[in-house]
Amino acid sequence: MASTRRVGVAVDFSPCSRKALQWAVDNIARSGDHLILVTVQPEGNYEEGEMQLWETTGSPLIPLCDFSEPALMKKYGVTPDPESLDILSTASRQKEITVLLKIFWGDARDKILESIDHIPLDCLVVGNRGLGKIKRVIMGSVSNFLVNNAPCPVTVVKSHD
Repeated sequence: MASTRRVGVAVDFSPCSRKALQWAVDNIARSGDHLILVTVQPEGNYEEGEMQLWETTGSPLIPLCDFSEPALMKKYGVTPDPESLDILSTASRQKEITVLLKIFWGDARDKILESIDHIPLDCLVVGNRGLGKIKRVIMGSVSNFLVNNAPCPVTVVKSHD
């Protein structure tokens, strides 16, 4: 039997991250793998909820059955979209993969890069909004940063929306 892989997918529950998630499920994930969604929320002054406990190290790994519950996710300040949840529940059932969510707070580039070693991940899939060169220079490109700095293979799935 092949060893269990930890396949990471950076998500913000936007259409482009949903496309990356679907691509990872269709092309990388195989039976027995752990599909770990990494999401980063902006920093803020949190007065209540689980965010205070895990702001530095990130949340514990949250199983699919838990992050499908809106009340629980409200504590973390995360709202997964129904389409992504559908992709994940179908993949979990059909491909027999374990789906987990890890939430970080701070700068997306830095926290996703940290997650690769912290979790650790065997590979990472990220979406790309398809911004032009000028916008990428001004706004910064998380996907370009990860491709150039990540210690594991990174696949960028480009969105044409």
